[in-house]
Amino acid sequence: MHRIMNGLARILAILGGAVLISLIALTCLSVIGRILNSIGHSQYVEATVPFIGDFLKAFGPINGDYELVEAGIALAIFLFLPWCQLNRKHATVELLSSMVPTSFNHLLNILWEVVLTLTTLLITWRIYVGMSDKMRYGETTFLLQMPVWWAFAACTFAAFCASIVAIYCVYLRVTETAPGDSSHQSEGGMGV
Repeated sequence: MHRIMNGLARILAILGGAVLISLIALTCLSVIGRILNSIGHSQYVEATVPFIGDFLKAFGPINGDYELVEAGIALAIFLFLPWCQLNRKHATVELLSSMVPTSFNHLLNILWEVVLTLTTLLITWRIYVGMSDKMRYGETTFLLQMPVWWAFAACTFAAFCASIVAIYCVYLRVTETAPGDSSHQSEGGMGV
C-alpha cells in the first residue's frame, strides 16, 4: 500500500512541478512580449528605426496570462499537498515537544494528522461544491472566456487525491510505533 501511495504522491508532485514550470515560462514570455511591445512604441525606436518598431509592436503580453497563472497556482498547490503530507514536510512548531514524553508527542502527531486530514477533506468537498456552482452558472474568465469550472475540476481531482493520501497518512501515524517503544515500526513505516 505504501508503494502505491508514494507513487501517487510522487506523480502528483511531478505534475505540480510541470505546472509551475509552464507557468514560469508563460509569465516570462508574457513579460518579454510586453517589454518588446513597449520598446516598439518608444519614440526613439519609432523615430530612428521605424521598421524595427513596427516589428516589435507585433509582440505583446499573452492574453489571459493572469487568469492562467491564478488557476495554475491553485492546481499546483493541491498537486504538491500529497507529497508534502506523506513526507511530513508541513510546517511544524516544536516549541514544547522536547519537554514532554515521546508517547505524548506520538499522540500529538496522530491528532495533527487527523486534523490535517479532516481539513483536506473539507477543502476537497468545498472545491467540489464550488465546481458544481461554476458549472451550473456557466461562469467564464474575463479575457479568455474559459469556463471557470475547468480549473475547479482539476483542483477537485488533485484535492481528492490529496485526501486519499491524507487518510493513508492517518493510518500510518496510528499504526507506527511511538518513538522510544521497544517494538518495531509497522510495515507502513515512515521510509519513503
